[in-house]
Amino acid sequence: MSNPHLFRFPKYLKTLLFTAFLLNSSLLIAQEDTDLFLLECKKNLFGFTIYPETVKKISKGDGYDNQPSFINKSQLVFTSQDQAGNFDVILYNLATDKYTNMTRTPELDEFSPKLTSCGQFISTVRVEKDSSQRIWLYPINFGEPELLYDDIQPVGYYGWHGETAALFLVGSPNRLVYPYSREDIFEVAKNPGRCISQRPGTNEMVYIDKSSNIVSNGKETYELKAFDVKSRQSKSIGIALAGAEDFVWIDKNNLLMARENTIYLKNISKGTDWEEMATLTIPDYHNISRISMSPDNKKLVIAMEPSK
Repeated sequence: MSNPHLFRFPKYLKTLLFTAFLLNSSLLIAQEDTDLFLLECKKNLFGFTIYPETVKKISKGDGYDNQPSFINKSQLVFTSQDQAGNFDVILYNLATDKYTNMTRTPELDEFSPKLTSCGQFISTVRVEKDSSQRIWLYPINFGEPELLYDDIQPVGYYGWHGETAALFLVGSPNRLVYPYSREDIFEVAKNPGRCISQRPGTNEMVYIDKSSNIVSNGKETYELKAFDVKSRQSKSIGIALAGAEDFVWIDKNNLLMARENTIYLKNISKGTDWEEMATLTIPDYHNISRISMSPDNKKLVIAMEPSK
């Protein structure tokens, strides 16, 4: 995977702090206990359907199992907290119901795993001994990890566009940047949301713009913005679902968001409002916090919190 920012860096660092997951620059958010659930879905010429009756719990731990991301139609990666409080990346095979540690780093924490465009690495935000937060690449073949963008941090979240990662940088305010080169770090936005995702089939990186709020249907929400990496311009593509943070694309024009126990769909091209798709009733669980879709549009994995 060629990239002008790719440098090797020594392994074996200890974690003293983790400050990656902020909703704003002054508030540290603890990692709540969460579990992962698998759902069947279907996309065809008639639309998109979610089957809530197929929901099944797939995480086994008692703590934080979250940030799921499919790497193919039958495997996904996620971040899991072990009994000692360490956060590692786990590979889950849906066909065999087996789990494999992609990382086993008792003195480090890894978050936000994703497959790189070349398919050879799982990228993560790694929290290092000196509290640095940078993107690391873990080879699928379990080789030595490599450091990406050694000079850009602290990274809280990110999203891939080809071999380039758009980066949410923690600060006052938080910023979204796009690194065209080491010398050309372009600031896309101030106060972005945590979800950054390429709109399928386009040069656009989509994010939630939290620099100003909007009241929609009596609820506070924000604009969805699309940054064109070619023109370096951002435009509004609609209104995010109020009370939701993460979104996932079905295709170029349709995306999902979730609030509480309900998953909603919005068609960007038609400019429609958010349409309720499915409500999940899972005993002792509430609040869908993350959502990921398989590449064949046949499976959803969501993260939910145990009811207090």
